[in-house]
Amino acid sequence: MADLFAWLFAFFLLIIILALVLYQLMCLTDLEFDYINPYDSTSRINWVVWPEFVAEGVLCLVHLTAGHWVMFLLCLPFLYYNVKVYSQQRHLLDVTEIFNQLRWAKKIRLYKLIYLAILLALSIFWMIWSIVEE
Repeated sequence: MADLFAWLFAFFLLIIILALVLYQLMCLTDLEFDYINPYDSTSRINWVVWPEFVAEGVLCLVHLTAGHWVMFLLCLPFLYYNVKVYSQQRHLLDVTEIFNQLRWAKKIRLYKLIYLAILLALSIFWMIWSIVEE
């Protein structure tokens, strides 16, 4: 039963991370179509970057402590990327450079979204598998 709760917690963490990345992508799209000014867009995105990083770290920790080795190994590249970006001080967007970085920032968030959708599908599969197994 503890395995099922670990899968449920991981599922909800993945939903939270997906929502945060989708919110960042929507802010960048609104900026691209000039629905929002650069200052508001960067402040909104920078406000949710840190919770996204923390949630990803907690997700990896949950998979590690629950013994879900495959999912832990699949989450490691995303965690490594977040740690690398944070250590290089490239995790926050700059208001003055946002239009130069717009295409790259959208592309990165789109890749994150696709990666997280794959992780979500695998998480749902393994959660159903653990329910059927018990």
